[in-house]
Amino acid sequence: MSEFDRDDGVSRRKVLACMTWVGTGVLWTVSGGVPRSLGIIDEAVAADVNGLTFLQISDSHVGFDKPANPNALGTLEECVNRIKALPRRPAFMIHTGDISHLSKPSEFDDAERIIAQTRLDVHYVPGEHDFLDPDLKLYKERYGAGIKGAGWYSFDADGVHFIGLVNVVDLKAGGLGNLGAEQLEWLEADVKTRTASTPIVVFAHIPLWTVYPDWGWGTEDGAQALSYLKKFGSVTVLNGHIHQVMQKVEGNVTFHTARSTAFPQPAPGQAPSPGPMKVPDDQLRKMLGIADVTFKQNEQRLAIVDTPLQG
Repeated sequence: MSEFDRDDGVSRRKVLACMTWVGTGVLWTVSGGVPRSLGIIDEAVAADVNGLTFLQISDSHVGFDKPANPNALGTLEECVNRIKALPRRPAFMIHTGDISHLSKPSEFDDAERIIAQTRLDVHYVPGEHDFLDPDLKLYKERYGAGIKGAGWYSFDADGVHFIGLVNVVDLKAGGLGNLGAEQLEWLEADVKTRTASTPIVVFAHIPLWTVYPDWGWGTEDGAQALSYLKKFGSVTVLNGHIHQVMQKVEGNVTFHTARSTAFPQPAPGQAPSPGPMKVPDDQLRKMLGIADVTFKQNEQRLAIVDTPLQG
């Protein structure tokens, strides 16, 4: 029997997030480590949601104004309005990178002004678009409290251990993400004393698993990082970067990538290269959204209510 199927309560703690676009909100649960849909958003709102609830957003690209979305700041604000309208206030929010599009001070200012309207604590990790200034100074000045190195850190919430990683330093064009020896050493030490029953949530910008290496959609030393998490019965990895939902369960690890709040990208191999994808105007908001994640201690099921900008 796997750690996911054990009946001891503690090992049933599972936390994950995903952003899907399905036309209606969906209530997701996790059983045996595999997410499944239970019903539409009305059922989710009516459900008992006592427990830890948090949000994931990603790839806001504030400052982007090309045809794929001439108003990325506006769609971020629409997402924030959805967050403000949620029936239950989340404990905090995770942003998995590319807050800005060109690392400009004005872009960070605009993003902060909009995101602050949620009145939530926000835990950030950088995307490559946030690290375009030579000294990585602008991101660190704003989001650097308590971070190590280029921006990695960890924190605990309701018995869950969250780990924010940085895999966007010194990226080569089209190259895979990388964590580096210093960060890997820190990660190994960070989890070493944690008990195997501790639920782990890792969040970083570029996927830690290899989605599509030809486009650099993966992390070259991601397997090394994941090797330090083998002892844990529940590990969830949340990423952005590819602007579309992909999910995979591999052993004790559940992987999820999130959609952007700004613009979609093509599916792997379905275009000459990755990048902003223009879709019909009436389809754009079906491909952007937020995810509301609820975790209950001592229960196997975990609910995720996805809310696209347009049903």
